[in-house]
Amino acid sequence: MKYLILIQSNEKSLAVWETLSRQQRLDFGKGHRALSAEMAEAGVLAASEGLADPALASRVFVRDGETIVSDGPFAEAKEHLAGFYLIDVDSAQEAFAWAAKVPDAATIGVEVRPVLDMSGWDF
Repeated sequence: MKYLILIQSNEKSLAVWETLSRQQRLDFGKGHRALSAEMAEAGVLAASEGLADPALASRVFVRDGETIVSDGPFAEAKEHLAGFYLIDVDSAQEAFAWAAKVPDAATIGVEVRPVLDMSGWDF
């Protein structure tokens, strides 16, 4: 079953980030790279990425058959998605074990959400 491990950026995570030294910030990034490598080695990693600043985002709408692209920034949010890991494991408990290894879990926590399996849906 696939699970998405979501990493949020918010006031608390930014406050923690500000307390870190340059070396601690580098180690934090290296921790994410090492975890991605460990997940890949274990054969559970489908994808993992950090996301750029939300101010660089665009929104896409379709109205009356016309595609409309709207550039950011959008309404100020106190929290935004900063990155994710998409993993394919046998159980929620296994997903939780992987999530506990995410560097952000030690400070602000991470969200684990099952991916909706639509393979059995009859369309």
